[in-house]
Amino acid sequence: MSFSNELPEKCQKCAKSTVWSIHNNCEFCLEIELQEDVLCYLNRCIQDPAEFKCHAFQPILKLVDPSGTKKTSLNASPKEPLKTESITRFLQSDKIKYNKALALQKLNSDPEGVFIDIKYHFAWNVTHRMPIFNPDNDLSDFVNDTFLNCNELVGGFVSLLWLAPDHVHLYVDSDGESSVETMVKEIKQFSKNAILAKFIDIKEKFDKEIEIWDAAYFSETIG
Repeated sequence: MSFSNELPEKCQKCAKSTVWSIHNNCEFCLEIELQEDVLCYLNRCIQDPAEFKCHAFQPILKLVDPSGTKKTSLNASPKEPLKTESITRFLQSDKIKYNKALALQKLNSDPEGVFIDIKYHFAWNVTHRMPIFNPDNDLSDFVNDTFLNCNELVGGFVSLLWLAPDHVHLYVDSDGESSVETMVKEIKQFSKNAILAKFIDIKEKFDKEIEIWDAAYFSETIG
C-alpha cells in the first residue's frame, strides 16, 4: 500500500499545539534526549493517513483566571532542559552487568570464549502508541524477565532499559549472526506472546488482528 507523505490531520494539530520535543512521560527519552519526532514517525510511517490512529496526542491546556489572562500550560516542558546523560551510564550499570552474566550462564557459554561485539539500542511503540503499561512493579519485572528470555534469539543478551507507557527501550548485545530485522521480529513475537498470555487485561485492549507492538522500530549501534 502506498501512503501519502502528508501528515495525518491529528499530527498536524499536534505539531501546532505541542511545545515539547522530547517524550515527557519517559525518563529514558529525557536522559538521552531522544526526540518525540522519532516515536511519532514510527507510529505514522506504516499507517494509512486516512485511518490514522494515535493515543499520544495531548493538546495543550491553558489555565485561565477570571480576568481571562492565560497562565502556564499544563503540559509544557520545563524551561531548563534536563542534563543529557550518555547511554554509556546505562551500559555500565549493575543491572546490565548482571544481565550479561546471566545470559552467558543460560547460553552455557565460556565467558572467555564468547565474543559479543555488536551492541544496539532498540526502541518501538505499542501499536497506535496506546499507553498500556504503568509503573506496576509486577508488570515491569515480568516484562524485564520476558526480554531476558530472548537472549538465545540474538546470540547474546537482551535487557530492558526502560518501559514507558506506550513504548520500550532495549539494549541488545549480539554476536552478529542475525540481522537487526530478524532480531527485532523474533524479540517482538516472543515478548508479545508472553505478555498477552500473562496479562489478559492488556490482551482485551487489542482487536484479534492487531499486534501489541507496532511493526516499525528504531535501531542504533552503540558502544
